Amino acid sequence: MVLWVILLCTLVSSLLGGLYVLGVFRRRRPNEPPLDKGTIPWLGYLLEFRTNSSEFLKRMQRKHGDVFTVLIGGRYFTFVMDPFCFGTIVKESRSKLDFRSNAAQLVMRVFGYKPTEATYSVVHTSSTKHLMGDGLTVLTQATMENFRKLLLFNLSSGEKGVWREENLFHYCYNIVFRAGYLALYGTEPPQGAGSKEEAEEQDRLHSNQLFQEFRKYDRLFPRLAFALLPPKDKREAERLKRYFWNMLSVKKVWQKDSISAWISDQDQLLAEKGVPEYMRNRFMFMLLWASQGNTGPTAFWLLLYLLKHPEALKAVRGEVDKVWRESGQEVKAGSPPVTISRDMLNQTPLLDSALEETLRLVAAPMLVRAVLEDTCLRTSSGTELTLRKGDRVALFPHISVQMNPEIHEEPHKFKYDRFVNPDGTRKDFYRNGKKLKFVNMPWGAGVSTCPGRFFATAEMKLFVFLMLSQFDLELVNEEEEIPAIDISRWGFGTMQPVRDVRFRYRPRF
Repeated sequence: MVLWVILLCTLVSSLLGGLYVLGVFRRRRPNEPPLDKGTIPWLGYLLEFRTNSSEFLKRMQRKHGDVFTVLIGGRYFTFVMDPFCFGTIVKESRSKLDFRSNAAQLVMRVFGYKPTEATYSVVHTSSTKHLMGDGLTVLTQATMENFRKLLLFNLSSGEKGVWREENLFHYCYNIVFRAGYLALYGTEPPQGAGSKEEAEEQDRLHSNQLFQEFRKYDRLFPRLAFALLPPKDKREAERLKRYFWNMLSVKKVWQKDSISAWISDQDQLLAEKGVPEYMRNRFMFMLLWASQGNTGPTAFWLLLYLLKHPEALKAVRGEVDKVWRESGQEVKAGSPPVTISRDMLNQTPLLDSALEETLRLVAAPMLVRAVLEDTCLRTSSGTELTLRKGDRVALFPHISVQMNPEIHEEPHKFKYDRFVNPDGTRKDFYRNGKKLKFVNMPWGAGVSTCPGRFFATAEMKLFVFLMLSQFDLELVNEEEEIPAIDISRWGFGTMQPVRDVRFRYRPRF
């Protein structure tokens, strides 16, 4: 009899525990946001969220208002769509709202790297030193040299006036990725290759091979991040991980010339903190994706929008040509090799605005924090809501600010000068008569702001600067529509197109 009682109690406990896990007992408490668990236990809205995050969140916002809690794959997410609440969330202490736990799980899943407290300290210290200020000046110059190696080396070899045709997305992603990679991870030593020319040719071949493998991994990334890869793709992802751990191993990187201080300092600091070599190899892979996974796609969208809007192309190209003239350099056949300095990049308010407008349209990161203790959130209407301990709080700025017609007039249109006043100063934006601090958030915000944003901006501007000044550009089909975005990449930075676009180019001089 006692045995049966024990078995019955165990069964009841297991049943109750299972129901708890499935979310059956979850109820909305006083002062908490509206709760919507969906109709499928535990899964909740996972399938709908994964199918099209943007449309799902718009529907929930229409149903529940600017703040609501939904069940997604066994976790409760409170989405905050009120932009006036963003400052409170991104500035809240880590003891209440922590972004690292979610980030650590993602990094381990997609790169095989297990971050520690030392990792965050090393990345912050090194990025502040080398991706801003004087360090950024040095890195910008190195990137310029590699753009020259990839983009300009054969300008005089082609027949004058002959157009070359390419896929625009592949072209932009390929060139920007390779220039950034070589600037960060170093180049082939001339003494090992035989001559400077042979070393540069090896850099072109090696960086292109690396890019081809990177694109394979990049295509798998969204489903890998959600642990939704089928067995065949999972095996391919593991193969690619091992490939990059090997190709970017610290032993191989240290054999290169001109390694960036950003890369070398981080490796040295991690080694001093006792991080094993195999884990530092994985760290190198993580840095590659973090630094180069979004710059090429953004450069594609920027060039495409300029090509589709002749008035924007004319204005931005005019600004670029003016900066060249004022620098004292001649951009024409037979002139000495040109160079773009960081100071020149700081004289382009129209290009800055066009880039920011591009990011507003196509950058869609999701900012997530783990709620470590019950936290009060005051909305713009004055309502106080409680974020429950154990939940996640999430921001999706693409909907709530970037595409919000109350903030950006005609939000679906590309307006190259949207972010700049006629005098070149930055424009302010308002909602309901109140000035907004966050009107575009492609880089995240608060303690989780992308530390490489200044380098990424310089990298993309260098590329567009060179393309507009050195080449005539046009779409093969001038009537071609802007392609739709790949909705599977919602939440992972810059969106990618569902199809490519053909363009052609030829030297201007």
